[in-house]
Amino acid sequence: MATWSVDIAEVEEMNDPGAAPYGNFINYYTFNPPENRLSLIPATLLQDLGLKDGLQNTLILDVGCNSGDLSVAFYKHLVPVSEQESDRRKVNLLGFDLDETLIQRAQQSNPLPSSISFIPLDITKDADQLQDYLNQHGGSHFHLCLCLAVTMWVHLNHGDAGLLQLLSHLASISQHLLLEAQPWKCYRSAARRLRKLGRSDFDHFKSLKIRGDVAEQAREHLERHCGMELIQSFGSTTWDRKLLLFKRAAGI
Repeated sequence: MATWSVDIAEVEEMNDPGAAPYGNFINYYTFNPPENRLSLIPATLLQDLGLKDGLQNTLILDVGCNSGDLSVAFYKHLVPVSEQESDRRKVNLLGFDLDETLIQRAQQSNPLPSSISFIPLDITKDADQLQDYLNQHGGSHFHLCLCLAVTMWVHLNHGDAGLLQLLSHLASISQHLLLEAQPWKCYRSAARRLRKLGRSDFDHFKSLKIRGDVAEQAREHLERHCGMELIQSFGSTTWDRKLLLFKRAAGI
C-alpha cells in the first residue's frame, strides 16, 4: 500500500484549514466529501441538458479541482460505467488546480486516465492550456463547467476585479456553468483563521466592495454582463452553499 510522507508543515495544515490561503487544502475531501454536492445533482444531468444527444464528445471542466476526488466522483455519477472508457463518443473531463502537489496526487490516483485529465494551472495568470485542450478535442467551448467553492479564494487574493474576470472568463468558454459561491461568513472565517496563524491578512479583504450575498451578486454579473441565465438551483449543500446552474443564453 502506498504511503505519503508528511512533514510538520503538512500536519499543521491538516489541523488548521486556514493554513491554505488559496483554498488548496491537502485534506479537503475529508471534511467536505464529494457526496455533499452529488446528493443534490441528478445523475441524469447531462441528458437533462441535452448534452448526450449529438455526435460531439461532451467536455467538462472542473475549476480548482484539488486532488481530483470530486472530479472523479462527479464523472462516475453522471456517466454510466459502460460509457466511461468507451472508444465511441464519450464524455471527457479536465480538472485543474494551481497546486502542483495536489495535481500530482490527482494524476496518480486517476482511475480513468483516458477520460479524465488533470493539469496544474493558475487561471488568473494563464488560460492558454484550456484553449489547447478544447482544440485537441475539437471543441469551441466546454459543455459544462464546475466552479465549486473557488470564487472566494480568487476574490480574496485578486479582489473584486479578479472575481468578475473569473466569472466572465468561465462564461465565455462554457455552455453551462455550475456555480457554488461561498457566502460572506466564509470570508470572515478564512480571514480570522489566517490572522490566528500570525500570517498577513488577505491583500484585498478589507477593500472588497462585493460583500453580503456573493452568490446573488455573481448571478447578477453573469446574467447582465456575460450572456448567461440561471436555469436551476439544486438547493444548498450541508455547508449552506447554493448550487446554481447557468446556461449561455440563446444567440450568445
